[in-house]
Amino acid sequence: MITRYSREEMASIWSPENRFQKWLDIEVLVCEALANMGKIPVESFNNIAANAGFDTGRIDEIEKTVKHDVIAFLTSVSEKVGEDARYIHMGLTSSDILDTSLAVLLKEASDLIIRDIEQLLTVLRKKAFQYKDTLMIGRSHGIHAEPITFGLKMALWYQEMARNMERMIRAKDAISYGKISGAVGTFSFIDPFVEEYVCGKLGLKPAPVSTQIVQRDRHAEYFSTLAIVASSIDKFATEIRLLQRTEVREVEEFFSPGQKGSSAMPHKRNPVLSENLSGLARLIRSHAMASLEDVALWHERDISHSSVERVIAPDATILLDFMLNRFTGMMGQLLVYPDRMLSNLNMTRGLIFSQMVLLKLIEKGISRENAYAVVQANAMKSWEEGAEFKKLLLEDSEVMSYLNPEDIDHTFKVENFLGHVGYIFTRVFGGENENASMDSFVDFLDGLPSL
Repeated sequence: MITRYSREEMASIWSPENRFQKWLDIEVLVCEALANMGKIPVESFNNIAANAGFDTGRIDEIEKTVKHDVIAFLTSVSEKVGEDARYIHMGLTSSDILDTSLAVLLKEASDLIIRDIEQLLTVLRKKAFQYKDTLMIGRSHGIHAEPITFGLKMALWYQEMARNMERMIRAKDAISYGKISGAVGTFSFIDPFVEEYVCGKLGLKPAPVSTQIVQRDRHAEYFSTLAIVASSIDKFATEIRLLQRTEVREVEEFFSPGQKGSSAMPHKRNPVLSENLSGLARLIRSHAMASLEDVALWHERDISHSSVERVIAPDATILLDFMLNRFTGMMGQLLVYPDRMLSNLNMTRGLIFSQMVLLKLIEKGISRENAYAVVQANAMKSWEEGAEFKKLLLEDSEVMSYLNPEDIDHTFKVENFLGHVGYIFTRVFGGENENASMDSFVDFLDGLPSL
């Protein structure tokens, strides 16, 4: 089901209020575990559960003096709880709270990103079937190669995003580890039961072994996955930018009424959304590099990773959420020009059939080397003189000593290239048909957000 995009939804995950609430949830769960073990009085836990809270303004005020965010937070909570606050944070270190809460926040962000990918897959699948048989030229090195269909290009993108979905699910699992094991991870003043209990309640798994922190290879894997997803969007956006060039103009970003492309040139219709996406992908890749730098910390921990993660965790997830939604909306409204695709396909005067001719000559008994030489000679002549490739072949006595006009006609059929499109679609989409699971697509197009 396609849902409406809200910028605030991802941003709210990283709000100070939500971050402090996660800290509080963990502290209360630790007290609950301790109460269950008989380590603190049940009535004290009940008081903590009923009255524990915080004031973000007060936390900021306290932090100006103590220069420590977790201590400032605990002080604010203590002011609301009273005497029983002595049981809060008992046996813990700051990273127990920070790392476990970060795992919860990244897990919540992952759920939104996975939902975003699901919505993009829906749109790409629709486009793939819509343009399954829409002919266009395939290009290698930017040069015309042989025909494909625009639907095949969309199927390729769909499959890549399906892999990205699998990557995000794995990354979510990799990051979903907490630790409540004390100052250097040895459980010196906290029972391992507490870690099991708290992580279980939060939907996390306890890190099998930790130092003062959860090890940052997990985070590097997570942010590297975000970078891969962003790079896929960059790849797709770059293709749209190339196909929108004036001399190509096979697809085009939707240009809304009243939109302006240039302050100087009123005729301009620029691929600004795609360019924006390519730029944002560079940022997310830089965040992945920063996360890799965080893997190597001193001994059982240092704090050099903390400043990095305070930037890249909200920034990368918010950016990718935005990118996925922008690209989904852009693809939903993409303008596709099949006639232009066909015109470009015919631009090279039949040269796209050169391999067909080569294979037909080999089939008739000529060596591959000689066949290649004679076909290439005619192809180069077509390039240089602007002559029709087929006409040149029919006038070439060496070619015609092996082939007849009917053979030539048979090799110059576009459908020869497309016999296995259906097979490829079956491999990508299985037995699904064009209309499966598409009930929400029309509603989606009708209600596209302003991006």
